[in-house]
Amino acid sequence: MPTLSGYDRDGLVRIAQAQFDVVSRSQALNCGMTRGAIEHRLKPAGPWRPLLPGVYLAVTGTASPVQREVAALLYAGPRSAITGPVAVRRHNLRCAGLNLVDVLIPADVHRQSSGFVQIQRTTRMPETLYTSGPLRYTAPVRAVADAARTMTRFSDVQALVCEAVQRGRIPLKDLVAELNDGPSAGTRWYRMALAEISDGIRSAAEAQLKQVIDRSDLDQPVYNADLYTMDGVFLGRPDAWFGRAGVAAEVDSREYHLGAAHYAQTTERHNRMEVAGIHVLHWLPSTINTAPRRVIADLRAAIAAGNKCPPLPSKAIPPQA
Repeated sequence: MPTLSGYDRDGLVRIAQAQFDVVSRSQALNCGMTRGAIEHRLKPAGPWRPLLPGVYLAVTGTASPVQREVAALLYAGPRSAITGPVAVRRHNLRCAGLNLVDVLIPADVHRQSSGFVQIQRTTRMPETLYTSGPLRYTAPVRAVADAARTMTRFSDVQALVCEAVQRGRIPLKDLVAELNDGPSAGTRWYRMALAEISDGIRSAAEAQLKQVIDRSDLDQPVYNADLYTMDGVFLGRPDAWFGRAGVAAEVDSREYHLGAAHYAQTTERHNRMEVAGIHVLHWLPSTINTAPRRVIADLRAAIAAGNKCPPLPSKAIPPQA
């Protein structure tokens, strides 16, 4: 059996504790542990488990998400940083994606993807990183852009970009700048999602409504316009506004619009528009998805009725991107 007493046990324990019980082969060797001792600990009945080449979980059991993230950085090297969906979630934004860890490394570093780690070599390593203990993450704008480039469904890109803008976490201009500065590969859906937001779309639910309307024969509305009476009283900001007919369309989604604390404000806004003569139509996101023909039929009937009446004394101010 290999001798274990000749290494800096306390030093290795401190390293493991600082890294959520994850250590690298080089760290163990630097503490004086022999290669034989490492291999002994990695035996099926031993106390360590291999996570990635040269990176080990120094306790029994299954690695947690944070342990996998530490392992990814140890594997990728000291100049690496986590980006993509994992970094997006670290910034408290929702993001679809597989249980993989995307890691940026400088272009001159040679390291291949392995296991749950996806290596992204880049000439644009961020100068500033977010840190939490041993973890390093890209800023929200870079994390969102890198996640969007790797997604395989447009709806996921829509939801991610709308979430970042809707919650006020990332200005639209910063997302556009990152799009222009970054690689062009994988940006088609990212570019489309940003274009929708520039048109006034602020949530994935609104984007679905816009798609339904765009595919119909209805006149194009204004999205997220601020409506006022002629004497300047604010009425509301409907998801879609058909001005001549005086018809407002709303997607009732707590996830993107309401939140329990804002329900009363939303009701008051609805009432103000109705009192001003605006016909307000509401649908759930599930209705937009499963019954788009019903949505168009509702709109067509309301617009036809509104066009028979005199124009409403109101004004609409389109959104500023």
